[in-house]
Amino acid sequence: MMTSLRDLPSIEKLLQHADDLLERFGRPLTLDALRLTLDEARARIKHDGESASPSFDSILASAESHLAAWTRSSLVQVINATGVILHTNLGRAPLSESTIRAMTAAARDYSNLEFDLETGKRGSRLIHAESVLQKLLGVESALVVNNNASAVLLVLSALANKKRVVIPRSQLVEIGGGFRVPDVMKQSGAKLVEIGTTNKVRISDFKEALAEPTALVMRAHRSNFKIVGFTEEPELAKIVEAAHKAGVPVVDDLGSGALVDTAKYGLAHEPTVQESIAAGVDIVCFSGDKLLGGPQAGIIVGKKELIDRIKKHPLARAVRADKTSLAGVTATLMHYLKDEAEREIPVVRMMSLTARQVKVRAEAWREGLSQGEVAESESTVGGGSLPEESMPTFVLSLRVKSPDKFLAKLREANPPVIARTENDCVLLDPRTVLDDDALLRVLKEALRDHR
Repeated sequence: MMTSLRDLPSIEKLLQHADDLLERFGRPLTLDALRLTLDEARARIKHDGESASPSFDSILASAESHLAAWTRSSLVQVINATGVILHTNLGRAPLSESTIRAMTAAARDYSNLEFDLETGKRGSRLIHAESVLQKLLGVESALVVNNNASAVLLVLSALANKKRVVIPRSQLVEIGGGFRVPDVMKQSGAKLVEIGTTNKVRISDFKEALAEPTALVMRAHRSNFKIVGFTEEPELAKIVEAAHKAGVPVVDDLGSGALVDTAKYGLAHEPTVQESIAAGVDIVCFSGDKLLGGPQAGIIVGKKELIDRIKKHPLARAVRADKTSLAGVTATLMHYLKDEAEREIPVVRMMSLTARQVKVRAEAWREGLSQGEVAESESTVGGGSLPEESMPTFVLSLRVKSPDKFLAKLREANPPVIARTENDCVLLDPRTVLDDDALLRVLKEALRDHR
């Protein structure tokens, strides 16, 4: 006997059996899922002429599948086994436990974000990270915004709108997503004045440009590429000296936000914020979520008179950091202030790991899986920092039937594991893995299913 469309249950009858769905997903969304499931059943009956009407249980199960898909977050935790520490596509810097606690506390309850507890009157959100930055870096003033691109845009808008900004051609960089320094300068209303050539900039180029009225001299650190060979560029202190002699402030866009000397980990030296300040730079801008190891933020430090002008600019409100970011940045900076960054901040800890320490973990993985080989390889910093630099590491190398299919299987796991392939082997680098037990569980399941 062929099924009639009239044999399908009504929405009202289905709802009488959907208490669990209603409690978990709410009435409006559950109604949408039931309607869609019934529409699908009607379409099958019309197309195939099914011999039996779907049961209540099958309809509710199908509706539950729709509801689960609709409410599943697209942003999920993953295990980074690539060996790229600041993996831009994987969210860059993982946060310290203290930073996570601080952000959670700020999000969970009310806070004194803009309330002065001493006077009982309105306060300022700008003070919370500023005091730590003043103590840590010895600067007069500081401001935290939502990212470093915003920081640069705000500085230029506040200090150089419709005015000349001198910058070497060698520093007209582009960062990820096609974001270009010249475009930022154009949006700010500043008048870009290029000096020197791509590979050679002399102090005389600065002095010649500064002969005309100028608002700022800007340096943009080439954090994601190198210029090598026949090159020349004056030291930052010399640039500052020439600019200050002409009565012009200097802005240094450091980008990566290093507060520790990366050379101690066998990497090239990344210019630090402290070095820019020591060179006499008036304003330094840098990221919170790169080498600093905190949440996404743009940090502006320097001379009080200039930062006061920046704080008062209308754009400052549009790009201001929220309470969770301010709490996270402050907690991360506190690790540097207490000289515990290498122990507490994951990014710094990963850089500090020796190849031997990584090898021990890779060997433990091999023993836990009873397969694979431990091989020498290289880790990178990533995140547009320290281009062409790598650290010696050891990886677990797995030879599987189909590396691409195995990688896809790892990406489908809970949590997904992101790895890489080389010479038809799947490589997993312990340097960037934060949870060995979770990784081994996923690998065991994937290897069992991949036979």
